[in-house]
Amino acid sequence: MHTRRTTSRSFAFVAALAFAAGGCTQVAAPETNTSRDPAAAAEAARQLDQLTVASAVSMRGYSRDRFPHWRDTGKNCDVRDTVLKRDGTDVRLSGCNVVGGRWTSVYDGKDFTDPADVDVDHMVPLANAWRSGASKWTDEQRGDFANDLDRPQLFAVSAASNRSKGDQDPAQWQPPNRDYWCQYATDWVTVKHHWRLTVTSAEKTALADMLERC
Repeated sequence: MHTRRTTSRSFAFVAALAFAAGGCTQVAAPETNTSRDPAAAAEAARQLDQLTVASAVSMRGYSRDRFPHWRDTGKNCDVRDTVLKRDGTDVRLSGCNVVGGRWTSVYDGKDFTDPADVDVDHMVPLANAWRSGASKWTDEQRGDFANDLDRPQLFAVSAASNRSKGDQDPAQWQPPNRDYWCQYATDWVTVKHHWRLTVTSAEKTALADMLERC
């Protein structure tokens, strides 16, 4: 889970520019499959079958500080600003910081105009990653995971849905917006497959069920 999330819609439609005018780097949107795309769902199902099924490991030693975030991305801006800029519309900046705009939370369909009401969510929560393999990584690797802008890992969503999700996997929590389940499962699998994280048996079953909605 992560505080601050940004926006709605499918990642594939955004070609994200992180504040060039404010001195921030340009960031391309992650390559994400569109909702209810049979080919994308088939690929996600194939990747899901490749994931190692294992019990969640102990949380001993876990701390959010072991996943350094948000990284600087330019003059007085960071990865959170980058995601807010990428996912929002009519975004207003103060220097490099996002101070206004419009965001729609893909998890529950709610609209927001104040960035303070938006959380940037980690698709695969940090604590879940720890339990599924990240406990063995270095802090630098965990930082790469926590700030991953290349995979569908960071999303702007409502603070309420972010807090409701917490660090739960799809067997424990699914977005209230059922129309987003296909995309959610596809993105979850994409992230876990890239980072070679494990899944529990219940998590794998839930993901397979969600992919069937595609």
